[in-house]
Amino acid sequence: METAKMNYYFTGILIILLCLLAWAGPAYPGSTQTNTSGSNTAIEGGYTSSATTTYQSGSSSNSTTNSTTNSNVKSAPPSSSAPSYNSMTQDVCAVGASAGIQTFGVGVSGGKHFIDQNCERLKLARILNDFGMKVAAVAILCQDERVFESMIQAGTPCPIDGKIGKEAQALWSKYDHERPDYKTYVKRMDDRKKIDEEEIKLRAKKEAELKEQELKNIKNVR
Repeated sequence: METAKMNYYFTGILIILLCLLAWAGPAYPGSTQTNTSGSNTAIEGGYTSSATTTYQSGSSSNSTTNSTTNSNVKSAPPSSSAPSYNSMTQDVCAVGASAGIQTFGVGVSGGKHFIDQNCERLKLARILNDFGMKVAAVAILCQDERVFESMIQAGTPCPIDGKIGKEAQALWSKYDHERPDYKTYVKRMDDRKKIDEEEIKLRAKKEAELKEQELKNIKNVR
């Protein structure tokens, strides 16, 4: 009798379990995550979470959180480098110059060499002097207006048309437009002319005052 009763209970439990399995549905995850890999230049993602709490008294509390993160990464282009100037030897009269500019999207650079005329003039004068051509060496140095002016101030004018000394001075005065310091020379002459004119005016004024004073003295004597 007891065995039959236990079998009856066991059969009832199996029936209840089968009913529970028949009514139970599939389980789904509470959150979803998606990962995408690409060029690594932009990453976008979002996250949403929700929570619900129910108390025995019948009251409930709901909370929702949204989070979005955007990241935009850009890499700078390679820097532009100004080219270097190689003279290949030390005995040159050239100066190299280069420059470059870099922006976020593009870079430009360039370079060029320039001839140092003063350096060339010194080298040529040195070579001519070594060959015994001293007048020619001085003549090429006189192409620099500073040297030309210093020679004039020293009373030894630069050679011109094979003439030196006073003959060269006369030619430079006649053909002054050929002077390497012509602009400075003209300005200096204009300034001197103004000063000379002012001195002439002052001298004439003083002479007029003296004559007027002499006339007054003559009248007082009479």
